[in-house]
Amino acid sequence: MPQSCSIESAIDHVLATLPAHIHLGMPLGLGKPNRFVNALYARIRDLPERQLTIYTALSLGRPTPGEGLQARFLEPFLERVFGDYPELDYLADLRRDRLPANIRVEQFFMQPGSLLDSQTAQQDYVSSNYSHAARDINAKGLNLIAQLVAQDPQRPGCLSLSCNPDVTLDLLPMIAKRRTAGETILVLGQVHADLPYMPGDSELDLAAFDLLLEEPETTTLFSTPNMPVGFQDHFIGLHASTLVRDGGTLQIGIGSMGDALTAALLARQADNAGYRHLLADLNMSNWQTLIDREGGTEPFAKGLYGCSEMFVNGLLALADAGIVRRKVYADLEQQRLADMGMLDDSHTTDGVVLHGGFFLGPRSFYARLNELSAERRAQFNMSAISFINELYGNEELKRLQRRDARFINSAFCMTLLGAAVSDQLEDGRVLSGVGGQYNFVAQAHALEDARSILILRSWRESGGEVSSNLVWSYGHATIPRHLRDIVVTEYGIADLRGQTDATVIERLLNICDSRFQPGLIEQAQRAGKLPEGFALDPRFTDNTPERLKALAGSYPQLFAEYPLGSDFEPEERDLLRALNWLKSKFKLSEILQLGKAALDAPEPEAFAVHLQRMGLDQPDGLLEELYQRLLLAGLHNTLERI
Repeated sequence: MPQSCSIESAIDHVLATLPAHIHLGMPLGLGKPNRFVNALYARIRDLPERQLTIYTALSLGRPTPGEGLQARFLEPFLERVFGDYPELDYLADLRRDRLPANIRVEQFFMQPGSLLDSQTAQQDYVSSNYSHAARDINAKGLNLIAQLVAQDPQRPGCLSLSCNPDVTLDLLPMIAKRRTAGETILVLGQVHADLPYMPGDSELDLAAFDLLLEEPETTTLFSTPNMPVGFQDHFIGLHASTLVRDGGTLQIGIGSMGDALTAALLARQADNAGYRHLLADLNMSNWQTLIDREGGTEPFAKGLYGCSEMFVNGLLALADAGIVRRKVYADLEQQRLADMGMLDDSHTTDGVVLHGGFFLGPRSFYARLNELSAERRAQFNMSAISFINELYGNEELKRLQRRDARFINSAFCMTLLGAAVSDQLEDGRVLSGVGGQYNFVAQAHALEDARSILILRSWRESGGEVSSNLVWSYGHATIPRHLRDIVVTEYGIADLRGQTDATVIERLLNICDSRFQPGLIEQAQRAGKLPEGFALDPRFTDNTPERLKALAGSYPQLFAEYPLGSDFEPEERDLLRALNWLKSKFKLSEILQLGKAALDAPEPEAFAVHLQRMGLDQPDGLLEELYQRLLLAGLHNTLERI
């Protein structure tokens, strides 16, 4: 049985038991026991003779409010959503490059974009596939694991790794082997009162823990509020949804593009007539052969099985809608019978509809998981990342389970030769990490009838400047071009598998924004990759935002701004839309340009509630008057927009 103790006595035990250099491993994201690690961090900081190295990923911190209009919007929202969430002290020091000399933090994935300017974080980043994280952390001499867990009064002898069995389940047999060889390694758990108890693979006997903090954690769980889904993302999700085959397997990631895909799949099921009418207006004939061969547009008669390193909110929404419902089984013979249609899974209780490695999402997602009956929750099996992200190990069973797999992941840039960029800028600074993206792309090429689908917006706008996300070349690649498969933008689908370079270039140009097609064609021709007289098919030369916006306006029910719900109040949604518009159109440092935009703004009475929420209903001084006019201009220009 684990020793029950306070945080301070647990730290006393750790310091007394472990050598001078403590190698602490924590799960990524939600599963960190923040108050324990803060106390350990503070203790080691004052003991220069000791060392602490933290191995983890996705150290979560609430967004910084910034200043000006952004701060006025974010500060009340952050207080409401994050409440008393205990911030990680090492993360604050990491952002300022002020880690103590005797403490290091090595991460294999970062909160996207949050540590771009931290030299310490950039230098101590470990580029590693998610499925290799346990191996690499163990090899560094891991001697302490600390993790949040969930408890169920109906299961007194067990604890659940809940949101994060991902790396821990892979580490446990590794440390067991080292313990047998005489090494001392401690495993510490802390119960969080609000974490959903997930049975199945993530359920461990109490004996797996050496230390259990006696005081359950009750502070606010970190959440990721659903962000608005714009017209670009909706069309990306719409195109990608036609490639998902009924009876198949689905993996998707976090973010607004994933939410858009979820919304399109929900529409395909619940409003199939409207969904197919929209596809007809969009003229999917350009890709109809591919859709007929690889996907479909009918409702899901057989349902899908979810196999995703991240159990996202969208997958739960698809399960609630009866789309993610195809059961898979741990027994090989039972799985064979299921695949042959000889097993009535409505009368079995041991099948699962989803395997996930970790979860993180909005507050409503955690609440929904907690609402589920124990029997229903058992159908979502949180498991080891090695099981989900790789084929090796019980490969025959995995191949049967993962039929017709569609692994759908996002990129922020794509070269015309088919290389994808998802994790790092070309100057070497890491935005996030490789995570499991490479794992799933490789799986798509290894599994029969599987496809990797990379989704991205074809263009972006910042500071009034519009640029293409499809480029001729880029100084870094997350997914090499020899693993190119299917690429989707808001303008369509490009099937790149097994194609020549010239065909790859042409198909990517077909789904590129038309503002950038001529320049990209010229670059490809200069490199000798397109013939001199090359010209795009006229069907693809009207790839414009205006055409898509007009089409979206005819189907408001299929283009919801928050298809999976929102933590923002109605007036906050308006404000967020206005602030994003201001950010995209202007460089906020150029006050004179912004001032010009404010000249035609409506009178304050038109948006009295919004101004009150921002503390600008009674502006005090010239700066607040300018803020008010800018905000009014943004609200005016985004009213009634998606």
